[in-house]
Amino acid sequence: MSKKYQVFISSTYQDLVEEREQVIKAVLEMGHIPVGMEMFSAADEEQWKIIARQIDEIDYYAVIVAHRYGSVTPEGIGYTEKEYDYAIEKGVPILGFVIDNSAPWPRDRCETETKAQQRLASFKIKVKSRLVNFWSSKDDLHGKFSISLMKAITGNPRTGWIRADQVTGAEVTKELTRLSSENASLREQIEKIKRAEDTQVDEVRSAIRILSANKRSLGARTRDKPKWEDVTFKEVTLADVFHWVAKNMIVENSSEDIGKNIALHLEGPSYALHFPIGKNIVIDILADLAALELVEPSKKKHSVSDTASYWSLTKLGKQVLKEFRRVLLEEGIQASEILTETE
Repeated sequence: MSKKYQVFISSTYQDLVEEREQVIKAVLEMGHIPVGMEMFSAADEEQWKIIARQIDEIDYYAVIVAHRYGSVTPEGIGYTEKEYDYAIEKGVPILGFVIDNSAPWPRDRCETETKAQQRLASFKIKVKSRLVNFWSSKDDLHGKFSISLMKAITGNPRTGWIRADQVTGAEVTKELTRLSSENASLREQIEKIKRAEDTQVDEVRSAIRILSANKRSLGARTRDKPKWEDVTFKEVTLADVFHWVAKNMIVENSSEDIGKNIALHLEGPSYALHFPIGKNIVIDILADLAALELVEPSKKKHSVSDTASYWSLTKLGKQVLKEFRRVLLEEGIQASEILTETE
């Protein structure tokens, strides 16, 4: 039996007219039913009840976020965010699409008021706490939305709608049996994925705790002070050292350059050009990071004449670096908000 699914499309309106049209087009091309807030007056509280009733009946909810927060309710929350929160409360599968910060965008379609910018930043963090797609243009959004909806339908099939003339007793029973079996299988797969994700989260947190708890006394030779007896040592955590060197090990980095990365953060650009950090110290640090399964010898091939040793991040190492960077980015947003409020 052919099912049609209702997809609610939520976003600010005037700045995303063309983008919404592309998403509506994608829903129709796939043979499903788009539902949009342009059908209602979002500022009318009575109409909000109609919108809420629509969300109660939809199969999937798509939110598109660009550079405007939009109109707000008397309680101070944007209508788009209110729709988003309500869909989550009702357990509707969410398809999130946030504009890539590097994408070109007209200034007249961006928030200019500080309060609205702060609300938008907070809303983006909320949306990005779940799996989202980043888009850069209406055509890019069209393609990513189509793929995302197809995956949602396959991985999380909903009730949907079926023509009455397609429903017969035997076929319904057969379909229900198939869906029940499929649902059980999908639940089992989701549970496995969730357990794997939980395990990974635990591994990341454990690694960060160990890195933060271990301290090192490190110093670097400089061009002004090339002798080790003149070096000033500083106490840093292994977490600091990992963060200094990890971003240059996403592909690979040599042991010598890893030492220079550490020296740069200890002494700035005046570090000695040849082994500013003791070779044995770099080896010791790499051994500790390898023991935590954060780094490993690079698998890339090099010429026979290249005798340097190269290191790369492991999968766990990349996840730990990602967590470090995410926290720094979120702290940057919070610091910006605090600064703005005190000005």
